[in-house]
Amino acid sequence: MAYKFGSDEYFMDKAYQLALQAAEEGEIPVGAVVVCEQKIIARGYNQTEKLNDVTAHAEMLALTAAFNYFGAKYLPDCTLYVTLEPCTMCAGALFWSQIGRVVYGARDEKRGYSLLAGNGNRVLHPRTSVTTGVLAAPCSRLVKDFFKKLRD
Repeated sequence: MAYKFGSDEYFMDKAYQLALQAAEEGEIPVGAVVVCEQKIIARGYNQTEKLNDVTAHAEMLALTAAFNYFGAKYLPDCTLYVTLEPCTMCAGALFWSQIGRVVYGARDEKRGYSLLAGNGNRVLHPRTSVTTGVLAAPCSRLVKDFFKKLRD
């Protein structure tokens, strides 16, 4: 489906395409893009199996690419689009990056950072805004189908 350029759906779809790539490679299907001034400056998808690295989450790889793009460690003017709610490890990295905005598709009911946030903990930077549920249905279906296939 075609989405209007610059919309949250447009950029989430780009992350979703990366999640599909992850699934094709046998990785948990999560994709992420970092956007600044309506331009994708970094991409990432889960590569924990490929790299034998439990920290090789889509968000972490996209953040590293964004830091390298700018030659800086803070991303206050950027938005991260990710197909699945970040885990607490990724949320910690997002906190330290001071990213301006996080947009995620599907909620992660077992490992999502919002489980900590529900206890009154500050998980993301105070200036980071969050938008949830963008293309949630296809993002959620992709993850559920992946794990169902593993169990069959």
